[in-house]
Amino acid sequence: MSFLRPSLISTRLPLSGSAISRPFTGVRWNSTATAYEFILTSTPRPGVGQITINRPKALNALSTPLMKELNAAVKSFATDGKTGAIVLTGSERAFAAGADIKEMAPLTFSSAYKTDFIQLWSDLTQCPIPIIAAVNGYALGGGCELAMMCDIIFCGPKAVFGQPEIKLGTIPGGGGSQRLTRAIGKSKAMEIILTGKNFSGKEAEKWGLASKVFETAEATVEGALETAETIAGYGGVAVKAAKEVVNQAYEGNLAEGVKYERRMFHALFATKDQKIGMTAFAEKKKPEWSHE
Repeated sequence: MSFLRPSLISTRLPLSGSAISRPFTGVRWNSTATAYEFILTSTPRPGVGQITINRPKALNALSTPLMKELNAAVKSFATDGKTGAIVLTGSERAFAAGADIKEMAPLTFSSAYKTDFIQLWSDLTQCPIPIIAAVNGYALGGGCELAMMCDIIFCGPKAVFGQPEIKLGTIPGGGGSQRLTRAIGKSKAMEIILTGKNFSGKEAEKWGLASKVFETAEATVEGALETAETIAGYGGVAVKAAKEVVNQAYEGNLAEGVKYERRMFHALFATKDQKIGMTAFAEKKKPEWSHE
């Protein structure tokens, strides 16, 4: 799933002073009842769940305990019957500066292989509702992989991406080599992974990895929330189907993708929302979605 690595050590980021930043929560913040140690959750807008990575002293470095909490929060939002989209963010300083090196350093091949280390981190990709990553600051190693596991990436003006695992004598392990190559092409991905060089949010947008770059960190989260609210305002069945067919295009070949899309298109004629949507359009009314 997404994350591994080089984070604090490989990039030599400071762990004191300005590096310890408060979690960036956006403009509106309504906390949920669930208490987590490494993340914060909220429902800042109708139909929108927000998850904020909250390990400020470690620049939001990813670990197995953190990922278990993240998976639990995503599942809770996805199954509550009220949430239509999720925004995932971190602090203004770091989305996630990498994976926790202290957790990985003592591993052996046998221990990592037998326990399928970091396999559970990929659970995020199975979420049926869209997830938007609002990336401010560092998204390196596992943090870059985590952002790429989301469905849409929005960037702040100081967003920095990278897969610097090579500097630690290893390679991406959370899907970084696969997703980055599919997003920006073999040559650029090869250069980034082999050199460990970082790249900016503007470059991520230019290369097609990210959708948009905003002028401020606050605007990045607000833009993600607005987009999530728009998505959550549509029929849930159609949104889920739309996410599935785009992922099919991303993961499979063209011929099978076109067939899959057509099957899903046909299937939606069995839903209430298709009748509601088309009837409302013909009658020039606003649709009242049933999510069925």
